[in-house]
Amino acid sequence: MLKALIVDDSKFMRSIIKDAFKNEDIKVVAEADNGHDGVEAFKEYKPDFVTMDITMGGKDGMKAVDEILTFDSSAKIIVISALSEHTIRLNAPEKYASAYLMKPFKKEQLLDTIRKILSQDN
Repeated sequence: MLKALIVDDSKFMRSIIKDAFKNEDIKVVAEADNGHDGVEAFKEYKPDFVTMDITMGGKDGMKAVDEILTFDSSAKIIVISALSEHTIRLNAPEKYASAYLMKPFKKEQLLDTIRKILSQDN
């Protein structure tokens, strides 16, 4: 079973992402509504992958991505944002997420992206 961490300040969006994992071999081990708590949850639970929003109060998603990748350079992070990948990369730190999805997204897009980033190690 895959372990997932969901980081998004919107409870509704966290619920949508969690619902996409129903009937899949994926367990949400933790949720966070800000980047700081997301980084701490990553360190505690060491999930197989993370979904990360960008625009959140406090520590934003890109700072959290950078900190997670500094802690574990092999971390698999899917940024899910209303911002385009191009916009994110223009304003991003040196370290990038494994994949990007724009909101709104389809369940199949998310699941395909998870399979793709996790298969990159094999």
